[in-house]
Amino acid sequence: MKTIVEKSMLGRAWVVSDCDEISDNDLMRCVLRNRGVADSDTEKFLNPSIHDYMPDPFVLHDCERAVGIISDAILKNEKIAVYGDYDVDGVTSTAVFIKYLRGVGADVIWHLPTREGEGYGLNPDAVRDLHEKGAQLLITVDCGISGGAEVAIAKQLGMRVVITDHHSPDAVIPAADAVVNPKRVDDDSGLTYLAGVGVAFLVLVALNRKLKSVGAPELLEKINSVNLMEYLDCVALGTICDTMALVGLNRAFVATGLKVLSLRKNIGLKALMEIAKVDKVSVYTAGFVLGPRLNAAGRLDSASPALDLLLTDNPLVAHDLAIKLDDLNHERIGIQNAIMDQATALADKCCARGKCSLFICGDNWHGGVMGIIAGRIKDRYNLPTCVATRVDGVINGSGRSVAAINLGAIIHDALSRGLITEGGGHAAAAGFSLPAERETEFCEFLEKSVLEQLNGKKPNCDVLVDAEMDAAGATMQLVRKLQKLEPFGQGNPEPILALRGAVLNFATVMGRGATHLRGAFRTSTGGRLDFVGFNLVGTPVGDFLLDDANINTKIMVLGRLCENSYNGRVNAQFVLEDIAI
Repeated sequence: MKTIVEKSMLGRAWVVSDCDEISDNDLMRCVLRNRGVADSDTEKFLNPSIHDYMPDPFVLHDCERAVGIISDAILKNEKIAVYGDYDVDGVTSTAVFIKYLRGVGADVIWHLPTREGEGYGLNPDAVRDLHEKGAQLLITVDCGISGGAEVAIAKQLGMRVVITDHHSPDAVIPAADAVVNPKRVDDDSGLTYLAGVGVAFLVLVALNRKLKSVGAPELLEKINSVNLMEYLDCVALGTICDTMALVGLNRAFVATGLKVLSLRKNIGLKALMEIAKVDKVSVYTAGFVLGPRLNAAGRLDSASPALDLLLTDNPLVAHDLAIKLDDLNHERIGIQNAIMDQATALADKCCARGKCSLFICGDNWHGGVMGIIAGRIKDRYNLPTCVATRVDGVINGSGRSVAAINLGAIIHDALSRGLITEGGGHAAAAGFSLPAERETEFCEFLEKSVLEQLNGKKPNCDVLVDAEMDAAGATMQLVRKLQKLEPFGQGNPEPILALRGAVLNFATVMGRGATHLRGAFRTSTGGRLDFVGFNLVGTPVGDFLLDDANINTKIMVLGRLCENSYNGRVNAQFVLEDIAI
């Protein structure tokens, strides 16, 4: 490793990986090495397939018991209730389970909790309501692992319960009939990186196998009409939007799922892509174009329109739902931007006190955008961040974390100590609730816990750069090479490049919220490199680039190189993250 920039405009050091053992132009091998991919695994990594990565689903603890219970309910024509969550992972998990159960002729109902009214996870009243509607089997997807009390209620009512989840368990696992969660301490599947929809899909693969072995001829006909591969568009969306690591099976899920998504066989997703003007399907369009629109319903009201969109076979209904989700997303952006200004001002004050974590709380902020704002502030300050709203004496919030901090573990610890009343999550993201009078205590606990994980040191602000090169080399030819590494995401990020010799041509503000930048650099060969910079307005980088006095200034730029397609024109575009003089 060597440091090429001691302190950038955003206060970070740029550290380039050591690729001295290979030639300078062998960027691909350098990037693969940075991701821990051995030369012998290169082919499998570059061409991820379900066939190569798919395990026996019964390797998941309790999976065999779970599918036995579910198949028994199907064969007896019992009413089955699917209980999901309001984010994209939860909605896609619910959708694939409903699609399959409907496909094999099961009697199925479902419930998605509201973020503001019920909150995350199982709700006692909802469990009772499902029982009153005749549900004899309750299946949870992307939730349930922290619902011990609610599972006990379901059992008292005579319901059987199967939990499928991927969130970190509490010390005591709910007394359900089966609990499928790769994060169980007694699960040795090695699939802890799966999203909730990934776990749900594996259970469906196992269930499909089970039903084929025991089904009557009329059931076998229905089973054979179901194509689980067609569900992988939903699996990819849930995995990407829940920011799961794109390694192992997830990499195959997403690579194959994006191909399925591009076929536009799901009527609802096809309509949403048309409304959102999605031409080319990618991890970016899934995570930053489709995902926010599917999430918007659950953030502002009920996630039901998003689920209805994924389930409908009616193009007219799909079109109306897509427009509704698009409108809700625009509404969400307006709410989010207004709160973001206030939250950033509070974050500045916290940082001025030299804290290693951020807890930001406002009165009557909309709870549906807390997670997005936490993520933005985390990125801005490189600190684990919790953002919360204080309403009627209760604080509800979401947190996002940096690589060095397991926020989910901190939230679970706070819950076990009785410091918060509800909470759960994983290393990168978590949610929580607590009485307003314990705000200071929780804030101090968060800071103390972060310091313990850091051994008293501040989070590292170094940026690992995959390669340093001249800006003139940032061409479509290089873009095509880098695209072979897709899909990009957590665990396999887009390569970070440091470009020398970029000369500022122009920069201007873009976007509805006027928070983004677009512009162009000139290179040493006289070429032009277009750039965009998301959420850089108001930062030192944005201030520098928007100052006309800095036009024609030679700088180093940090970011990612991608393909940009507009009005039939395809060119290389740099996604700017930082600059150095």
